[in-house]
Amino acid sequence: MPTDYYELLGVSASASADEIKKAYRQLALKYHPDRNPGNKEAEERFKEISNAFQVLADPEKRKLYDRFGAEGPSRAGFSGFSNVQDIFSSFGDIFGDIFGFGGFGGFGRTRRSRGSDLEVDLVLTFLEAAEGCRKEVNVARHHPCATCGGSGAAAGSARTRCATCGGRGQVVHSQGFFMISTACPECHGEGTRIETPCGECKGSGLQQKEDKLTVSVPAGVEDGQTLRIGGKGESSPAGGAAGHLYVHLHVEADDRLQRDGADLFCDVRISYPTAAIGGTISVPVLKGEKEITVKAGTQPGDVIVLKGAGVPYLDGRGRGDQVIRFQVDVPKKLSRRAEELLRELAAELGEEVPEKRGLFSRFQRSKR
Repeated sequence: MPTDYYELLGVSASASADEIKKAYRQLALKYHPDRNPGNKEAEERFKEISNAFQVLADPEKRKLYDRFGAEGPSRAGFSGFSNVQDIFSSFGDIFGDIFGFGGFGGFGRTRRSRGSDLEVDLVLTFLEAAEGCRKEVNVARHHPCATCGGSGAAAGSARTRCATCGGRGQVVHSQGFFMISTACPECHGEGTRIETPCGECKGSGLQQKEDKLTVSVPAGVEDGQTLRIGGKGESSPAGGAAGHLYVHLHVEADDRLQRDGADLFCDVRISYPTAAIGGTISVPVLKGEKEITVKAGTQPGDVIVLKGAGVPYLDGRGRGDQVIRFQVDVPKKLSRRAEELLRELAAELGEEVPEKRGLFSRFQRSKR
């Protein structure tokens, strides 16, 4: 069985978005659980092609996949689908095109809506984003009511089958030669109704509380990226799959280093004597400082590259580099001794030595 996403969908690596969608629709029709009842192999195939489509249909995920393989999207927060209901919730528009408004068969009738997605912001330091970390976030989420167990019905009562749709959750309307299926207006597609609602949750079956979740941030993330944590969003009021949690990352700037992808850059100022005769200096790196050797005769703008001293690649295969660019400080004020030494140096190098400046030299020129 092929594991390459393009091969799974039967398209080339250069396939357009429309070609990918068309290929997925054909395969989804073939392996749909309603057409293969009890066939676990077909259901697994259905999940695989859906995971492949989820990645290849998204430009950013596809770019990561093309560069790093299946590991790329996962490190950016894509964890794949956990069950068939999750697939239906995410691709409802596509299945509506294929199977009609309400789908067909068992899944079309009993599909329960997925819980809502949630979003939180997470601030990372420059080092946390580069090296990866585990951070806690507080998320206000709804959970199944502890009193009614999530049913929404009061103690001693239960949900009853909707009389309008007969428990199917769908009603069929005839429009000329066409039969159109829509969600039942009485039970809103759930197929059941509550006669006596729970007093604690008022029939919703859910209660809100604040959860503290630990987020694993992969090494190499950048400012503006988003992590997707499957199943950590809102619980479904109808008992379906939970929604997802989207964590938006905000990375603080570093006053020593600048970042471009996996590479780091910094400007380091050195004195004129160090540039001329060389020496050893300390430069900022991702974790603290590092001593490097400055070659004699270093010019302003010269660079050296510290291989592998940059940020880890998202796929975990190596790191970028750190580029150090030298800026040479030319002193604005000189002591008398320093000026004499520089004049001697200029004369030694065969340069024309300029006349001394100052009050005494101006006086001497005025008497001539």
